[in-house]
Amino acid sequence: MNYKPLLIALFVIPFFARSEGQSAGKSQDQPNIVFIMADDMGYGDIQALNRESRIPTPHLNRLAREGMTFTDAHSPSAVCTPTRYGVLTGRYCWRSELKRGVLNGYGVPLIETDRETVASALRKEGYTTGVVGKWHLGLGFQKTNGEWDWTKKLDYSPIDVGFDYSYVIPASLDFPPYIYIEGHEITGEPDREQPARKFPAFLRKGELGSDFSIVDCLDQLADKASHYIVERSKEVKPFFLYFPLTAPHKPALPHPRFVGKSGLGPYGDFVMQVDETVGKVLDTIDEAGIAGNTLVIYTSDNGSYMYRYQDEATPDHVNDESVQGYFEGHHTANGVLRGTKSDIWEAGHRVPFIVRWPGKVKPGSASGKTITHTDFFATAVSVAGGTIPDAGVAAQDSFDFSPLFLGRDKGWKRAPVIHHSGGAMFAIRDGDWKLILGNGSGGREQPSGKRFDRPWQLYNLEDDLREQTDLYRENPEIAQTLELKALEIISNGRSR
Repeated sequence: MNYKPLLIALFVIPFFARSEGQSAGKSQDQPNIVFIMADDMGYGDIQALNRESRIPTPHLNRLAREGMTFTDAHSPSAVCTPTRYGVLTGRYCWRSELKRGVLNGYGVPLIETDRETVASALRKEGYTTGVVGKWHLGLGFQKTNGEWDWTKKLDYSPIDVGFDYSYVIPASLDFPPYIYIEGHEITGEPDREQPARKFPAFLRKGELGSDFSIVDCLDQLADKASHYIVERSKEVKPFFLYFPLTAPHKPALPHPRFVGKSGLGPYGDFVMQVDETVGKVLDTIDEAGIAGNTLVIYTSDNGSYMYRYQDEATPDHVNDESVQGYFEGHHTANGVLRGTKSDIWEAGHRVPFIVRWPGKVKPGSASGKTITHTDFFATAVSVAGGTIPDAGVAAQDSFDFSPLFLGRDKGWKRAPVIHHSGGAMFAIRDGDWKLILGNGSGGREQPSGKRFDRPWQLYNLEDDLREQTDLYRENPEIAQTLELKALEIISNGRSR
């Protein structure tokens, strides 16, 4: 028998039949997933979202042109750690042990090893999973005689909650210890001390790793992320990369090649470096030939810490140095939105959110539907062809929003979104209405009296995106309805 035709059918024809960049055996229905999350980038920092922005963001503008922009996307919290928890678990962080604020660099692990994460769920669907960047969810550092022992392996890292590969820094770039952790190992033991620095280059005093450079950190992470994409693109299995950036969060210390480039001070320069980092990831995906089968999502973990300067005075209560030295000129990092990072007002949690998937997502499109970062879990599992876990077990606050960017959004809806401030103030968003269950900002601007006392705040965001007109007293029925919905979602342990 002549086996040659059979061999050609089995091996040669399938080889040539593969589409460009498609690894053998990789399903066209399982895209690679790259989730990029900036640290403290405001809605108004990207030119594609804010015509008044003076900071050049060509790569993010390109992403918006090639994908869908979500104009009503929100982080589940107005500060770092709880948002990251929500992204990975599909669950609001205030349901966990962390009820307010953030962890520091030495914080104990927040995600339990037996809790399902988006990484572990995707791994079940055949994905290789990786994280490169800022972790800020607690790590398992070891001690000897009551002192940190940097020679010991960690007993907990992202490897223990669903990631096959992990290269992270412990927390925000202003928190010690300043080290890289790959898997369970510290790559360069601290051999010196980073002195404290004031704003705008704010740093806390602490241990500094032998291979760690503050100004080179973002570049180092970008290189690692690009390398991960290149290596995984060669494999049969699809991959998931979670890439949480370190900027433009303080310290506002852009790489020297960006200093002075924006003409708007360190913050503007740092935003430009973030934009370049995103461009590097996009170029890597393109050069690897996998753009057509890669879902890219870009967002931020909360709003910017920058106060508005353009058309209103700095509030009288603001006397910290964080409002000094960042801008040389006018720029509204949070656009027209009220407040800043940490606040329950829109600037605290309404964030940039762009989705690109060539051939699947209509270029230059937009969605005004309300979504939040906890929805990433259900969405990622859905596009991977998997079954979203029962809400009684996992992803309790996660709703699949893939119909919105895949053009199947007729009849799509989710439960009301719960917002949470850095100071533990709640708000609920349902349609055009937003009820804040407290007074003041719940973050950086505090009221003179008790912040949870009534009267609360009620805004119609369709008519009043800047939250200037409080309608709480005029609409008691709407306020009461929203209050009951919020209490139900909070007490039920799930919103899905």
